[in-house]
Amino acid sequence: MEWETVIGLEIHAQLATKSKIFSGAATTYGAEPNTQACAVDLGLPGVLPVLNAEAVRQACQFGLAVGAHIGERSVFARKNYFYPDLPKGYQISQFELPIVGLGSTDIQVNGEAKTVGITRAHLEEDAGKSLHDAFGDSTGIDLNRAGTPLLEIVSEPDMRSAKEAIAYMKKIHALVTYIGICDGNMQEGSFRCDANISIRPKGEDKLGTRTELKNLNSFKFIEKAINYEVERQIDIIESGGAIVQETRLYDANKDETRSMRSKEEANDYRYFPDPDLLPVVIELEFLEKLKAGLPELPDQRKARFVSDYALSDEDADTLTASRPLADFYETVVKSCDDARLGANWVLSELGGALNKAGLDLADSPINAEQLGGLIKRIKDNTISGKIAKQVFAAMWTGEGDADSIIEAKGLKQVTDTGAIEAMVDKVIADNPGQVEQFKAGKTKVMGFFVGQIMKASKGKANPAQVNQLLKQKLS
Repeated sequence: MEWETVIGLEIHAQLATKSKIFSGAATTYGAEPNTQACAVDLGLPGVLPVLNAEAVRQACQFGLAVGAHIGERSVFARKNYFYPDLPKGYQISQFELPIVGLGSTDIQVNGEAKTVGITRAHLEEDAGKSLHDAFGDSTGIDLNRAGTPLLEIVSEPDMRSAKEAIAYMKKIHALVTYIGICDGNMQEGSFRCDANISIRPKGEDKLGTRTELKNLNSFKFIEKAINYEVERQIDIIESGGAIVQETRLYDANKDETRSMRSKEEANDYRYFPDPDLLPVVIELEFLEKLKAGLPELPDQRKARFVSDYALSDEDADTLTASRPLADFYETVVKSCDDARLGANWVLSELGGALNKAGLDLADSPINAEQLGGLIKRIKDNTISGKIAKQVFAAMWTGEGDADSIIEAKGLKQVTDTGAIEAMVDKVIADNPGQVEQFKAGKTKVMGFFVGQIMKASKGKANPAQVNQLLKQKLS
């Protein structure tokens, strides 16, 4: 039997506010355990939550970015469950009336476009963190994260493969970082997701029983976890078994999922409106101002890169995948005035060097203006593309900018026609056998002549001039 995979994602984006969603406690990552949890976060008797207006603003920005309906009136609810890192015994979230309603975003997988529906995006507070490995047989609780504002973005079950799920998640990651509402740091847990997965016979409309993979925070592991879970479900059903609706965890070391608990339904949480929080009312004028202030979004920027810079769809897609990379590239182009050459150097040379060194773009030893300055020296024939790689390597190790390195190392390209012609004449005179081969039709020997001249000039001869003079002399 042929099976179809059905995937829906619940993405949790930590909003980039300085304080928590219902208190004035800080949200800074990496503080000493339990130093950033105040009385409101701990749910002590007599305290009252006060909604952070910035969290509301950022949630609305996201809704506008995905063309979603923004609820004129949204309500906070108490989601009741017991867990050691949830100090109040309930989580303040949104249920029936979320702040962001139906929207969508487009993805591309293997060159094919697809629209993924967004069911809703609602505001909620994060729980604390349980530390299972630091205290022997005991579990430690760090409540610094309790009360941190989250935007939970719930997709429709529109994805049919792990690759589609990753493409969607990367698209949402790009969106929230472009508009500046989330730093997108997956290692720190600022951007993570739960994946709901089921399978059904190909052509069937009815959804199968789903399992939920919890707290996935790496694109690589999300893809592996989904693929494992799909195979696990197929094996169970084809062996005559039935899928149990449950929450599962992914073990990256064993590359497998394992059961965590039975999957709760909404009524298990006993949702009811939070009596301490008023409904949130959004005015049209507020939304219009927000919409006018939105930055250029990834899809818009990609289209501009293709039209203005004549880039391929693939290169434009890569360069606009993150706002810092797109900004870096545009600064390079402004510095060197060559969009195509700029893209090649950003994606190939710089990208390769960063990958090899295990560095992020923010930690690059070469900034955008410096890279643009190097490319400018290729364009004006000060250096060849080959020598440029030597200069790049010296810039990478901190020896200065392109101009100072070229000057200090004497790397200026030889463009004097007389000097190059003298080298061409000498190489032709010293290699009569190769000359005869060329005249006999073995044109590949041209590479030999070019190599000899470049060797004689220590790589400084202008390659275009060398080829032109050789063709003249040998014809």
